[in-house]
Amino acid sequence: MSLRQHPLSIALRRLLLGAGTLVLCGPSLAIAADPAPQDAATGSTATTPNQAPDSKAKVAEAKLLGNVTVTAQSRSQEVQSVPIPVQIITAKQVQTLAATDISKMDIFVPGLVVSADQPTQPSYELRGIGGSGFGAGTESAVGVYVDGVYAARTGGALLAFNDIARIEVLKGPQGTLFGRNSAGGAISIVTNEPGDKFEANATLRYGNYGERYGDALVNIPLNQDMALRVSVLDNQSDGWVKDAATGKHYGGNDDWGTRAVYRWNITPDTRVLLSWEHEQLKQAPHPAFGLVPLSSYTQLPAPLTGMTIPPYPADPATYVNPLHSPLYNDAVGGAETRRFDGATLTVDHTFSWGSFTSTTAWRNFDTFNLGDYDGTNNTNVYLDTANIEHSNSWYQEFKLSGNTDLIDWVAGTSFYLEKSHQTSQVGVNTNSVTTLILNNFASQVGWPLVDSLIPTMPQLASLLGNPWTEQVDNGQTITSYATYGDVIWHLTDKLNLTTGVRFTLDQKQYSWLIPPRYAPQLDATLATLPPSGNPLFDTLVLPEFEQNLIFTPDTAGPIGVLTQRSSNWRNVSPRVVLDYHFTPNVMAYGSVTRGYQAGGFNFQQVGGTYAPEHVTNYEGGVKTVFRDQHLLFNVTGYYYTYDNLQGLSLQPAPAGTNGVPQYVITTSDQHAHGLEAELQWIPFDHLQLGLNGAYIDSTYTHYISTDGKNLAGQPTGTPFFSGAANLSYTVPDVFNGSLVYNAAYGFRGKTRCNSASGFQGTCQVSPNFPIGTAQQSVDMRLDWNAPGDQWGVGIFVSNLLDKRYVTGVDNTAAPLGSAYANITPPRTWGVELRAKF
Repeated sequence: MSLRQHPLSIALRRLLLGAGTLVLCGPSLAIAADPAPQDAATGSTATTPNQAPDSKAKVAEAKLLGNVTVTAQSRSQEVQSVPIPVQIITAKQVQTLAATDISKMDIFVPGLVVSADQPTQPSYELRGIGGSGFGAGTESAVGVYVDGVYAARTGGALLAFNDIARIEVLKGPQGTLFGRNSAGGAISIVTNEPGDKFEANATLRYGNYGERYGDALVNIPLNQDMALRVSVLDNQSDGWVKDAATGKHYGGNDDWGTRAVYRWNITPDTRVLLSWEHEQLKQAPHPAFGLVPLSSYTQLPAPLTGMTIPPYPADPATYVNPLHSPLYNDAVGGAETRRFDGATLTVDHTFSWGSFTSTTAWRNFDTFNLGDYDGTNNTNVYLDTANIEHSNSWYQEFKLSGNTDLIDWVAGTSFYLEKSHQTSQVGVNTNSVTTLILNNFASQVGWPLVDSLIPTMPQLASLLGNPWTEQVDNGQTITSYATYGDVIWHLTDKLNLTTGVRFTLDQKQYSWLIPPRYAPQLDATLATLPPSGNPLFDTLVLPEFEQNLIFTPDTAGPIGVLTQRSSNWRNVSPRVVLDYHFTPNVMAYGSVTRGYQAGGFNFQQVGGTYAPEHVTNYEGGVKTVFRDQHLLFNVTGYYYTYDNLQGLSLQPAPAGTNGVPQYVITTSDQHAHGLEAELQWIPFDHLQLGLNGAYIDSTYTHYISTDGKNLAGQPTGTPFFSGAANLSYTVPDVFNGSLVYNAAYGFRGKTRCNSASGFQGTCQVSPNFPIGTAQQSVDMRLDWNAPGDQWGVGIFVSNLLDKRYVTGVDNTAAPLGSAYANITPPRTWGVELRAKF
């Protein structure tokens, strides 16, 4: 039955039912429809409305212009038919850039920022929305999904690429189809499935800084109904910087993983996919470049004659440039490690009226990240922090989908359960504790008086040289239920209306425990310490060594008391999209979408909570393909309002305490408007050009920063502009093969600073080096490929111009008079050998 045979009143009546009713009656709406064709790559139902039959030539051209099949709307569609902004990263682009994870190529995706100085604690940002966060109690507003399964927690959200087919970067709220943690957008990673033909290939790379990379895969058809696909990778490097004192390497890689996928076509209509993935990472922690010059350190008077400490408070005017200074890190036991395991079972069945898919997934990871936070090897300002996580999650989704001449629909329900534990640990020693105490006294009475009092307390010397650890232990259980539906209504041959909605219930149980500080050697000394007879020492100094100084009742919560809380949140996330096809190759669309992320609990503040976040996004765009000119051009504009955007910020310790600043979860209200454009052009055979650009103006509508500043009306820090360009040129018939040259340029504008940027270390803090400046990167590659790509060789370079940037200053060690900076890696290059069997 065609659309024109339905009275308009019937169509409107069904439209008003909405996608929520569809959850219950979806199959009956499509029972008379013809079976939809199946996508060969994914096995899912293909629904590409208003698309004329493609000739082979048109299909080839469309692929060259990026018109590939995606599942951005939980359906298989040509990307140019999807009325949302989607940027596709193909497996070929990943190989061209020699990228091992998405953080290595984010600058080539305008609007996307992936910070991965610490791969077990990455942060994602799209269109200025994301926010840094790690561990129990925090989740990014940009969801990462692998084959449709949410990557729980940031600790398991940045894995090495392993046999991927493509990456779909979906901009704007995706809460209706993806769920609660994609209010800012979604990154959907799609892996390859076992095929019906034998396949084997391998890649080897060798580069500077000891880079040694290899991957291999084999696809084995077991019989006409079964196939097995196994891939492995190993990524090793020595690191791009050495500790000037110890020679230890930092900035290196030590990561390997494997993936196995089994496919069984039980019947012509029923398919089972079972995948298993394992990854193990073990490397040095991030390098922390100290900023306070050693020449400014001063020696304390006897009995602390052996102690030299930096001036307090630190003077940014004296900071050294970290881009040209040596590295001195001394974190005891410093390392960053992760073990990840995951399994996914997918069962799909095709009926006469549509299809059914069941996805069952389990994920487990353990991470350990202990690094230097004072940026020195001076024991008198020693400070390390450790984030130790364990996460175990289960996910179950049932999805129904189908299409008729009137509608394309998808409906489903999901259940998610996660149990996680986190330990936030701070390591100091009694030397740095002494420095904390003296700096705190000096801030109140001045250094001349403190220097005169030190000689009256000889007992201080006997307390030095002992380790000291404090921590907060958190436990969390998350249970999430969701039901969703989404309908594409074909109102005419050219006009479609999409209505969708997701109903979500989130439940969280959370616990905090702050043990007493752990310093057994110090306690043994204190037990034998005779009375000093000095009231100043006995009443003001000694008690400081007998209690927590970092996680205290004033800064975090009660000591030795298990605190538990629970809460739940309900949400309705709708979307409405209208798209009109002026021609088969020109489409305009407009949408209103909402996104949501559950509230939660502050992991370093006992009993601390934060509200759920909500975003409303208004968007309109045009997608075009001019086939005669071999040109694709897309443009979209948007405006969003965001309530309670969750982020991680450094919070100073209360005045008059000896505590160090702590990272806490904050919320802010924001709004932004922006414009994005994409151009792909094939001016003649063998030459492809691409250009992407993004503009955004993002400001706070309400936010009081952790250091007490009102940022209403001020920029959020997101740059105005970002962009990328790429070029690919092929020279055929070179030594019986082809020569391919690729170049990519990425640009990200300067950070838009606000009055709190200095303390957070994201903008200018010192006249001696820039922070938050515009960034750019140029990557190039030259390949020779044998006929049929049976084998090939290549040379590649990343960051060709060797651009280096200071990405931020960390002030966690400010009470010690110290601070450190993060900087970007230098230029890297390598050679590659590929073989296909």
